[in-house]
Amino acid sequence: MTQNLLITGRPGAGKTTLIRRIAESFGDRRLVGFYTQEILSEGTRVGFELVSLDGRRRVLARTGMQSTCTVGRYGVDVEGFEAFLASVPFSDPEVDLIVIDEIGKMEWCSERFRRVVREALDSPTPCIATIAMKAGGGIAAIRDRNDVALVEITRQNRNTMLPRLLAEVREMMSRATGA
Repeated sequence: MTQNLLITGRPGAGKTTLIRRIAESFGDRRLVGFYTQEILSEGTRVGFELVSLDGRRRVLARTGMQSTCTVGRYGVDVEGFEAFLASVPFSDPEVDLIVIDEIGKMEWCSERFRRVVREALDSPTPCIATIAMKAGGGIAAIRDRNDVALVEITRQNRNTMLPRLLAEVREMMSRATGA
């Protein structure tokens, strides 16, 4: 029995959409975390924005951004990301579910994020997260933990996975509360 559910898949498979739908389905429960969304300019992706589950927003990465951490053509605002993370109560004992989108190369630039991920996965609170499919190093080590269930989302199965994942998350939360 796992306490953590990781969703992986190729870019564009629908990981973020799926994790948002899961979070929305448990709107009556106490959830903390965030998801990422693309920043578009005239139909072209120019960056990524963080959105906390309580609606706060912050730019994570953008083309042309000067940064000590770059991923592809994007500069990552590591300091801003760490300030955003500090404002999310991941370790609140009253929380029913932790949501993280995504454990990826941009986010991995942050030491605080790496710590948040480890603490979330080690905590008694269930965690659901998206995770990069092809990243190595520390991200691969997270994917390979024995306390996670890894589910791959594809364009073919993404529309049928929601009920299965909702049932799994419901079961994880039930086990955590003893209900």
